Amino acid sequence: MTHRNIPSRIPVIDIGPFDAGDSTARHRIAQEVDRACRRIGFLLIANHGVQRRLVDDTLGVSMEFFARPTEEKDRARLSDAAVPRGYHAFASGNLAKSYGLEAPPDLREQFFIGPLAPRPERFANLPQARIFYVENTWPEHPAGFRTVLGDCCRAMEDLAARLMRIFAVALDLPDRYFDDKIDHHFSIFLTSHYPVVDNPEPGQLRCGEHTDYGSLTILAFNDAPGGLQVRMPDDSWYDVTARPGELVVNIGDMMARWTNDRWKSTVHRVVNPVQTGPAVAPRQSIGYFLHPNFDARVECLPSCRSPDHLPKYAPIMAGEHMREKMLRGVDSSP
Repeated sequence: MTHRNIPSRIPVIDIGPFDAGDSTARHRIAQEVDRACRRIGFLLIANHGVQRRLVDDTLGVSMEFFARPTEEKDRARLSDAAVPRGYHAFASGNLAKSYGLEAPPDLREQFFIGPLAPRPERFANLPQARIFYVENTWPEHPAGFRTVLGDCCRAMEDLAARLMRIFAVALDLPDRYFDDKIDHHFSIFLTSHYPVVDNPEPGQLRCGEHTDYGSLTILAFNDAPGGLQVRMPDDSWYDVTARPGELVVNIGDMMARWTNDRWKSTVHRVVNPVQTGPAVAPRQSIGYFLHPNFDARVECLPSCRSPDHLPKYAPIMAGEHMREKMLRGVDSSP
């Protein structure tokens, strides 16, 4: 496959007017989102309400954490690598495996937090739900890490709920259609650090080819070289960049399943920088991954099926879908 960097392949959509009550604006924004999700499953959003300073502060305090000694970071590391909480060490994950590919581990380290609200009582006696509602663990340093990441997570959570309302309108559904399917979500907010590696193994990337697992993903990152690429419909790879204040949004596997593949959960990756050495800055990103309620029933939406377009997938509980995907993406190496 070739790699191209062609401007304006991923649309920028101003979502600010959607909540202003203007039906014409709501319809226009929903149509733009629908076109982007049908064509590529990626879009850039502007006027989204998440303060740029909060994103910058989150990236900054994250880099302070990742610069701490390894033994200190490991104190925020859980023994079960499948649990998306706390510190996950460098090269301990392998997202290409979740996509059925054989590849070396990903060249990144990460810190995960889950929902900030208490675990819903209705899941307390479901052992299979435990992994998704584990309490968060936090490092002692740097100062402000927990506060800043928590604030950014809440802002992204609010934005994700707004996006799901836009999605509902785009899919010819009532705008609150998804509300009761995400009110006890098990979403993940994470910060990732991609250090510069001089001699990676053959085929080893900062993050291997994969699709995301859930409903939608919201991403922000710095402008260091070696970044996000998305596989376009013609099989070329496209560099995803964002201007200051914009966020990247992409569709996950569950939303593709909900829409009967009307919307695309598109393969993407994070590549290594072309040049290495001390002059190359490490890459950082933060991401919010909206995963529905554990017991949300993911099945073909009524607006995405017809006598000529029958459901492709059997209904599945969101937690069952997610557990299978997550376990496949955990590398077994120490």
